[in-house]
Amino acid sequence: MRARNLLSCMAAVAAHAFVFLFNNFSMKAIFRVMVANGSHTGFASFICDEMAASAQARGTGIARRTPEYLKQKMLEEKAVIAFAEDGTWAGFCYIESWSHGAYVANSGLIVNPAFRNCGLAKRIKQAIFELSRKKYPGAKIFGLTTGLAVMKINSELGYEPVTYSELTQDEDFWAGCKSCINYDILMSKERKNCLCTAMLFNPAGLQKPEAVKQVVKRKTSVFMRMQPIKRLRLFVRKRKPFIAGLF
Repeated sequence: MRARNLLSCMAAVAAHAFVFLFNNFSMKAIFRVMVANGSHTGFASFICDEMAASAQARGTGIARRTPEYLKQKMLEEKAVIAFAEDGTWAGFCYIESWSHGAYVANSGLIVNPAFRNCGLAKRIKQAIFELSRKKYPGAKIFGLTTGLAVMKINSELGYEPVTYSELTQDEDFWAGCKSCINYDILMSKERKNCLCTAMLFNPAGLQKPEAVKQVVKRKTSVFMRMQPIKRLRLFVRKRKPFIAGLF
C-alpha cells in the first residue's frame, strides 16, 4: 500500500513538473510574425482545417473560407502569418475590405493549439491591425466575435463596442455569415443582433479628448462583462419552444 501511495505521489509531482515546464516554455517561446506572401500558400489548407476544428471545439460559428480564398489573401499580402522558432506554423489572420474600402475586417484569427495561452494571438492582432491601417488608412476597422479574449485585445487597440447598424451593410459581408451555426439567430433579429459582439475602430476617433477616451474605456469594460448574459438570453429565446415543451 505504501509503495502504491509513493508511486501516486511521484506521478503527481511529475505531472506538476511537466505543467510547469510546458508553461515556462510557452512564456518564453519565440515567434516570427510577418506579412504573408506567395511563399506561404502551402499552409492554406492546413489553416482552413484548423479554423473549422477550432470553431467546432468552441461550439461557435465561423464564416468558412476555402484554401483558395486564403491563398489569394497571401498573394495580395493582406494577411499575417506566424511561425515558431523551429519553423512550425503558429498562427494566422487576414484582411477583408467592404463598401469599397470604407470598412475593413480582420478575420480568421487562429493560433496553433500547441502555442495558445502565450500571447501570440495579441501579437498577430496587433500586426494585422497595423497592416490594415497601412493599406486602408481611412477605413473603419470592425470585428464580430464571441471571444472575451479577442474583445479585450480589440479594446486595447482602440475598438469600441457598437450596434450592428454601425457596421458595413455590404450584402457580401453578411452573406459570409450563412455558414455560421448562429445564422438563424442573426436573421431572426433582422441583422440587428446575434451572439457575436460588434466592435469598431474609427480613425476619426483618434482625435477624441482623453476624458472621452476614458469614459469609452469604462463602458467597453462593462459591455464585455455583460456579454455572457446577452448570449444566454439569445440562446434561451431561440430554444424557448423546446423548453416549453418539456413542461
